[in-house]
Amino acid sequence: MITHYCIIRDQNIVLDGKVIFSEKNSDLDAFLLNAYASLKVDYPKFYKMDNLSKLGFLAAEMLLKDRSLLNDYAPEQVALVLSNAHSSTDTDRRYTLSSRTAPSPALFVYTLPNIVAGEICIRHKIKGENAFFVAPAFDPALMADYTDMVMAGDTGASIGGWVDVLGGHYDVFLYLHEKNKAGLAEHTTGQLKELYNTTLWNS
Repeated sequence: MITHYCIIRDQNIVLDGKVIFSEKNSDLDAFLLNAYASLKVDYPKFYKMDNLSKLGFLAAEMLLKDRSLLNDYAPEQVALVLSNAHSSTDTDRRYTLSSRTAPSPALFVYTLPNIVAGEICIRHKIKGENAFFVAPAFDPALMADYTDMVMAGDTGASIGGWVDVLGGHYDVFLYLHEKNKAGLAEHTTGQLKELYNTTLWNS
Protein backbone atom coordinates (compact mmCIF):
# COMPACT_ATOMS: atom_id res chain seq x y z
CA MET A 1 0.00 0.00 0.00
CA ILE A 2 1.00 3.61 -0.57
CA THR A 3 0.98 4.98 2.96
CA HIS A 4 2.26 8.53 2.32
CA TYR A 5 3.28 10.70 -0.61
CA CYS A 6 4.98 14.06 -1.08
CA ILE A 7 4.95 16.43 -4.06
CA ILE A 8 7.24 19.43 -4.54
CA ARG A 9 6.00 21.52 -7.42
CA ASP A 10 5.09 25.14 -8.22
CA GLN A 11 6.62 26.43 -4.97
CA ASN A 12 4.45 24.12 -2.89
CA ILE A 13 5.32 21.13 -0.75
CA VAL A 14 2.35 18.80 -0.47
CA LEU A 15 2.11 15.87 1.94
CA ASP A 16 -0.75 13.39 1.52
CA GLY A 17 -2.78 15.94 -0.44
CA LYS A 18 -2.30 18.92 1.87
CA VAL A 19 -0.02 21.91 1.36
CA ILE A 20 2.42 22.03 4.27
CA PHE A 21 4.82 24.64 2.87
CA SER A 22 4.23 27.30 0.22
CA GLU A 23 6.27 30.27 -0.87
CA LYS A 24 5.47 32.37 -3.89
CA ASN A 25 7.67 34.73 -5.88
CA SER A 26 11.01 33.26 -4.87
CA ASP A 27 13.65 31.56 -6.99
CA LEU A 28 14.49 27.90 -6.54
CA ASP A 29 17.51 28.49 -4.31
CA ALA A 30 15.53 30.65 -1.89
CA PHE A 31 12.58 28.25 -1.94
CA LEU A 32 14.81 25.31 -1.02
CA LEU A 33 16.55 27.15 1.82
CA ASN A 34 13.30 28.44 3.28
CA ALA A 35 11.66 25.03 3.00
CA TYR A 36 14.62 23.48 4.81
CA ALA A 37 14.40 26.15 7.54
CA SER A 38 10.71 25.32 8.01
CA LEU A 39 11.64 21.74 8.92
CA LYS A 40 13.66 22.89 11.93
CA VAL A 41 16.15 20.05 11.53
CA ASP A 42 19.87 20.21 12.18
CA TYR A 43 21.61 18.76 9.13
CA PRO A 44 24.35 21.18 7.99
CA LYS A 45 25.31 18.98 5.02
CA PHE A 46 22.11 20.19 3.33
CA TYR A 47 23.80 23.48 2.46
CA LYS A 48 26.53 21.67 0.50
CA MET A 49 24.13 19.62 -1.63
CA ASP A 50 23.25 20.37 -5.25
CA ASN A 51 19.62 21.25 -6.06
CA LEU A 52 18.71 17.71 -7.10
CA SER A 53 19.85 16.33 -3.76
CA LYS A 54 18.19 19.18 -1.84
CA LEU A 55 14.87 18.42 -3.52
CA GLY A 56 15.13 14.71 -2.80
CA PHE A 57 16.24 15.37 0.76
CA LEU A 58 13.32 17.72 1.43
CA ALA A 59 10.75 15.33 -0.04
CA ALA A 60 12.11 12.37 1.95
CA GLU A 61 12.30 14.49 5.10
CA MET A 62 8.65 15.50 4.71
CA LEU A 63 7.63 11.95 3.85
CA LEU A 64 9.37 10.55 6.93
CA LYS A 65 8.71 13.47 9.25
CA ASP A 66 7.33 10.98 11.74
CA ARG A 67 10.63 9.23 12.51
CA SER A 68 8.79 6.11 13.71
CA LEU A 69 7.61 5.30 10.18
CA LEU A 70 10.63 3.11 9.43
CA ASN A 71 11.13 1.73 12.93
CA ASP A 72 9.38 -1.53 12.04
CA TYR A 73 12.04 -2.38 9.47
CA ALA A 74 15.72 -3.25 9.57
CA PRO A 75 17.83 -0.90 7.39
CA GLU A 76 18.24 -3.76 4.89
CA GLN A 77 14.45 -4.09 4.57
CA VAL A 78 13.94 -0.59 3.19
CA ALA A 79 14.46 0.06 -0.53
CA LEU A 80 14.83 3.26 -2.55
CA VAL A 81 13.80 3.47 -6.22
CA LEU A 82 14.09 6.85 -7.95
CA SER A 83 13.89 8.23 -11.47
CA ASN A 84 14.12 11.47 -13.42
CA ALA A 85 14.44 12.87 -16.93
CA HIS A 86 17.54 15.05 -16.76
CA SER A 87 19.95 12.87 -14.77
CA SER A 88 22.46 15.25 -13.12
CA THR A 89 22.47 17.72 -16.04
CA ASP A 90 21.63 20.69 -13.82
CA THR A 91 24.77 20.13 -11.76
CA ASP A 92 26.83 19.03 -14.77
CA ARG A 93 26.22 22.43 -16.35
CA ARG A 94 27.22 24.25 -13.17
CA TYR A 95 30.36 22.16 -12.92
CA THR A 96 31.25 22.86 -16.55
CA LEU A 97 30.90 26.60 -15.93
CA SER A 98 33.11 26.38 -12.85
CA SER A 99 35.74 24.49 -14.88
CA ARG A 100 36.35 27.59 -16.99
CA THR A 101 38.16 29.10 -14.01
CA ALA A 102 38.71 26.54 -11.26
CA PRO A 103 36.83 23.21 -11.27
CA SER A 104 34.69 22.88 -8.15
CA PRO A 105 35.25 19.62 -6.20
CA ALA A 106 32.06 20.40 -4.26
CA LEU A 107 30.06 20.29 -7.49
CA PHE A 108 31.96 17.38 -9.02
CA VAL A 109 30.78 14.94 -6.34
CA TYR A 110 27.17 15.60 -7.43
CA THR A 111 27.67 14.92 -11.14
CA LEU A 112 25.85 11.58 -10.90
CA PRO A 113 22.07 11.35 -10.56
CA ASN A 114 22.13 8.64 -7.91
CA ILE A 115 23.95 10.88 -5.43
CA VAL A 116 20.52 12.12 -4.31
CA ALA A 117 19.70 8.50 -3.44
CA GLY A 118 22.89 8.27 -1.43
CA GLU A 119 22.03 11.42 0.52
CA ILE A 120 18.57 10.05 1.38
CA CYS A 121 19.99 6.67 2.39
CA ILE A 122 22.61 8.24 4.64
CA ARG A 123 20.09 10.50 6.31
CA HIS A 124 17.52 7.75 6.96
CA LYS A 125 19.91 4.80 7.36
CA ILE A 126 18.49 2.91 4.39
CA LYS A 127 20.57 -0.09 3.31
CA GLY A 128 18.20 -2.05 1.08
CA GLU A 129 17.73 -2.27 -2.69
CA ASN A 130 18.68 0.93 -4.47
CA ALA A 131 17.98 1.88 -8.08
CA PHE A 132 17.87 5.03 -10.20
CA PHE A 133 16.26 5.17 -13.67
CA VAL A 134 16.52 7.92 -16.25
CA ALA A 135 13.42 8.19 -18.46
CA PRO A 136 11.78 10.92 -20.57
CA ALA A 137 8.90 11.27 -18.11
CA PHE A 138 7.61 9.72 -14.90
CA ASP A 139 6.76 6.12 -15.74
CA PRO A 140 4.23 4.77 -13.20
CA ALA A 141 4.25 1.31 -14.78
CA LEU A 142 8.03 0.99 -14.43
CA MET A 143 7.91 2.26 -10.86
CA ALA A 144 5.04 -0.04 -9.87
CA ASP A 145 6.49 -3.15 -11.54
CA TYR A 146 10.07 -2.69 -10.35
CA THR A 147 9.11 -1.80 -6.79
CA ASP A 148 6.69 -4.74 -6.56
CA MET A 149 9.50 -7.02 -7.72
CA VAL A 150 11.75 -5.64 -4.98
CA MET A 151 8.98 -5.99 -2.39
CA ALA A 152 8.44 -9.64 -3.29
CA GLY A 153 11.46 -10.52 -1.17
CA ASP A 154 12.30 -9.51 2.39
CA THR A 155 11.86 -5.80 1.72
CA GLY A 156 9.07 -4.39 3.87
CA ALA A 157 9.06 -0.77 2.75
CA SER A 158 10.19 1.24 -0.23
CA ILE A 159 10.54 4.92 -1.01
CA GLY A 160 9.97 5.50 -4.71
CA GLY A 161 9.25 8.21 -7.22
CA TRP A 162 10.54 11.08 -9.31
CA VAL A 163 13.11 13.79 -8.50
CA ASP A 164 13.91 16.07 -11.43
CA VAL A 165 15.44 19.53 -11.84
CA LEU A 166 16.91 21.57 -14.67
CA GLY A 167 17.51 25.25 -14.20
CA GLY A 168 14.47 26.76 -12.52
CA HIS A 169 12.18 23.85 -13.40
CA TYR A 170 11.73 21.14 -10.79
CA ASP A 171 9.27 18.32 -10.20
CA VAL A 172 9.27 15.91 -7.28
CA PHE A 173 6.95 13.05 -6.39
CA LEU A 174 8.01 10.62 -3.67
CA TYR A 175 5.89 8.01 -1.94
CA LEU A 176 6.25 5.41 0.79
CA HIS A 177 5.12 1.90 -0.10
CA GLU A 178 4.68 -0.52 2.81
CA LYS A 179 3.92 -4.18 2.28
CA ASN A 180 1.83 -5.04 5.31
CA LYS A 181 0.15 -1.80 6.34
CA ALA A 182 -3.07 -0.02 5.53
CA GLY A 183 -2.62 3.11 3.50
CA LEU A 184 -3.96 5.80 1.21
CA ALA A 185 -4.05 3.80 -2.02
CA GLU A 186 -3.11 0.51 -3.63
CA HIS A 187 0.36 0.40 -5.14
CA THR A 188 -0.71 0.19 -8.77
CA THR A 189 0.22 1.91 -12.02
CA GLY A 190 -3.14 3.70 -12.08
CA GLN A 191 -2.88 4.99 -8.52
CA LEU A 192 0.70 6.19 -9.02
CA LYS A 193 -0.35 8.01 -12.19
CA GLU A 194 -3.29 9.62 -10.42
CA LEU A 195 -1.22 10.77 -7.43
CA TYR A 196 1.62 12.07 -9.60
CA ASN A 197 -0.81 14.09 -11.72
CA THR A 198 -2.39 15.76 -8.69
CA THR A 199 -2.64 19.49 -9.37
CA LEU A 200 -5.10 20.82 -6.77
CA TRP A 201 -4.64 20.50 -3.04
CA ASN A 202 -6.50 21.46 0.09
CA SER A 203 -4.52 23.72 2.41
